[in-house]
Amino acid sequence: MGKAATGAQGIALADLLPALRAYARQNRSVYRAEWLGDLAERARDPDRASFTARGWDECLAVLDRIEAALAAPDPEIDPCLATGEGWIAEEAFATGLYCFLLLPEDPRAVVRRAAYSSGDSDSIAALAGAFAGAHHGADAWPREWVRDIEYRDRLLALGTAWDA
Repeated sequence: MGKAATGAQGIALADLLPALRAYARQNRSVYRAEWLGDLAERARDPDRASFTARGWDECLAVLDRIEAALAAPDPEIDPCLATGEGWIAEEAFATGLYCFLLLPEDPRAVVRRAAYSSGDSDSIAALAGAFAGAHHGADAWPREWVRDIEYRDRLLALGTAWDA
């Protein structure tokens, strides 16, 4: 992971995990009702603050797993063994991000590594590809991959509406 490499927001890849960790800590007590609605009331937590803290603590724990896995990176070993199988959101996030950080300069290899995993490989590959795409831009993908995206027209319309 090169120091000069930066993501979509100008964050050096070497600084990404610390930045994510800082964001999680900063938002640990912030309940975003506009996103979450009354979800906390249906959870096992005693209140919204506890619900929010538990969620961010789970994110911090998977960032720890990514960091530990990156201490001895091996693209040949199934990433699910290091960061989780991806059947729950924080594991899918962690394993997708780990795949990206393993091979940050090769977006196709990122998606392949994620897709050829033992866990929820389609979710992991979608997230890994999103990280690689945010880092490299749309031109990083082979034309046939872009052409064959399922629901491509709908996604393009959604992107256009989002940008408006």
